[in-house]
Amino acid sequence: MRSRGFTILELLVVLVIGAVAYSVILGVPLRGPSIADLKAASRTLASGLRQAQSTAMATRRDATLTLDLESREFEVSGTAGTRSLPKGLELKLFTAQTEVASERKGSIRFYPDGSSTGGRITVASGERKYLVDVDWLTGRVSIGD
Repeated sequence: MRSRGFTILELLVVLVIGAVAYSVILGVPLRGPSIADLKAASRTLASGLRQAQSTAMATRRDATLTLDLESREFEVSGTAGTRSLPKGLELKLFTAQTEVASERKGSIRFYPDGSSTGGRITVASGERKYLVDVDWLTGRVSIGD
């Protein structure tokens, strides 16, 4: 006479099917970068802006962070190389008209006293976005939702 219940083999089969279904449903990457990618890109941009401000104050010359929206790269004047941001991000740059080089490229300038032209870089993916703001008077860099 067989007792009622499930065997270990039957339980394992159900768990494996559940795990496969879970990985298919939730494991498929969503369209675009994750929230962690957005936050990391925002922090990278904020770091570059702070570096430009520090460079301007240390060298007593204007320093800029130049952002290429198309290639998703930026560079800080006075430093070697460019930094890349993850693909799939939507970037928008709001800056002074004098700092716009083209439709897809612009800068935020910092002055030797720490002030700047000010501006905002929006890092977005769909409905999710982070705002990297630069105060024109103090040059303070902040990240907001």
